[in-house]
Amino acid sequence: MRASGAVTRSTLRQQIADALRDEVLAGRLQPGREFTVKQIAEQYGVSATPVREALFDLSAQGLLESDQHRGFRVHQFTVADYRAMVEARALVMDGVIRDVFRGQSPSPARQTAYRDALVSVRRRSEEAARAARGGDLDILIGYDLRFWRELGALVGNTYISDFLHRLRVQAWVFAVPYLRGDADVRAWLWNGHAELVTAITHRDREALRAVIDAYNGHALSWADRLAAGEPAAAGSGQRTPTAEETADPARPEG
Repeated sequence: MRASGAVTRSTLRQQIADALRDEVLAGRLQPGREFTVKQIAEQYGVSATPVREALFDLSAQGLLESDQHRGFRVHQFTVADYRAMVEARALVMDGVIRDVFRGQSPSPARQTAYRDALVSVRRRSEEAARAARGGDLDILIGYDLRFWRELGALVGNTYISDFLHRLRVQAWVFAVPYLRGDADVRAWLWNGHAELVTAITHRDREALRAVIDAYNGHALSWADRLAAGEPAAAGSGQRTPTAEETADPARPEG
C-alpha cells in the first residue's frame, strides 16, 4: 500500500508540473507572476506536498524562481538569455550532426529502425509546420516540442536529448509573451520541420546543416529584432517609436 501511494503522489506531482508548464507556455502565467504553494494547491484541489514538489521541479528546470518568503515566481528570461539558449543549442546540434555522419553508414537493421522512427517524426513535422504557417501558436508549441523530443531520441543519448528539450521549453517560455502580441507572428514562426526530416532521412549532411543553420539564424534574427525594441515589450505587439515620432506631439499613439 505504501508503494502504491508513492506512485500516486509521484504521478500527481508530475501532472501538476505538466499543467503549470502548459500554463506558462500558453502565456496564462506571465513572466514575473508570483504565487504560493497554497494558491496552487487550492486551484487544483490537492494537498500541498505534491504541489511543492512540482514547483521545485519546475524551478530546477529554470522556469520558476523560489523565494523563501514570497513563494514562487515565473522566471523572466531576457533577450540575452534567449540568444544564449540559441547559441548553446547550435553548438550541441553541430556536435550531433558530426556524430550522426561519422564513420561508416549504419547497418541495415539500424537504417530500418531509423526509417520507422522517422515516420512518426515526419507526422509531427507536418503538423508543426502547418501550425507555424497558420500562426496557431498553441498547437505549434505542443507539436514543435514533441517533434524535437522524438527527433532527439534518434541520437540515442538521453543527456543530450534532455538538455536540448529543456532549452527549447525555456526558449518558448521566453518567446510566447512577445509572439502573442506580435501582428507579424507568422513571419517569426520557423516552419522548416519537414525539410529537416527529409535531410536526415536522406543522410544529406550539407542539407541538414543548411536547415539547422537557417533554424538558428531565424531565431537570432528575431532576437535582434527584440533587442532593437520591436515589439517594445513582451506582449505589447508595438514597436518602439523613433526619435522623430516621439518629438511630434501631433502624431497619434499606436
